[in-house]
Amino acid sequence: MSEQKPNFKHIVRVANVDIPGDRPTRVALTKIKGIGMNFANVLCTITGVDKEEKAGNLSEEEVKKLNTVVENPAAHGIPSWFFNRRKDYDTGEDMHLITGTISFVKDNDLKRLKKIKTLRGMRHQKGLPVRGQRTKSHFRKNKGKVVGVAKKKAAPATEGKKDDKGKK
Repeated sequence: MSEQKPNFKHIVRVANVDIPGDRPTRVALTKIKGIGMNFANVLCTITGVDKEEKAGNLSEEEVKKLNTVVENPAAHGIPSWFFNRRKDYDTGEDMHLITGTISFVKDNDLKRLKKIKTLRGMRHQKGLPVRGQRTKSHFRKNKGKVVGVAKKKAAPATEGKKDDKGKK
């Protein structure tokens, strides 16, 4: 682990997100929505930033490098299979989305599926599982409340009457 330098920053701003300065750079980058551990490792490798260096010890130039690579990863040699949105519905491009953009695009995709009434869209609308899971024992939630199985009530027993089986 590295020690704190005199110009240590407790909060570092990368891609308009505050990341903690007391964490290693690759772990701190995962605080940005849309960047996981593997993508953070690739970012550190491409920019030449030490993965284990505390994020607060990064120089201004290293932070700028990280920002440029996060904004346009394809231009810096990251392969397209690493991106979180390949073959976009509207443009057909491969891109990597982060922060609010990823939520916006996901919501638009779900709205489109519901609007054209696809099976996936209808199952999203009803709150059912979309990818083929079974529903007999799970997914019994209705807007946050647990819904159980309603058992049939037993028929009330008749008192004093005997069965007339076989007699006419």
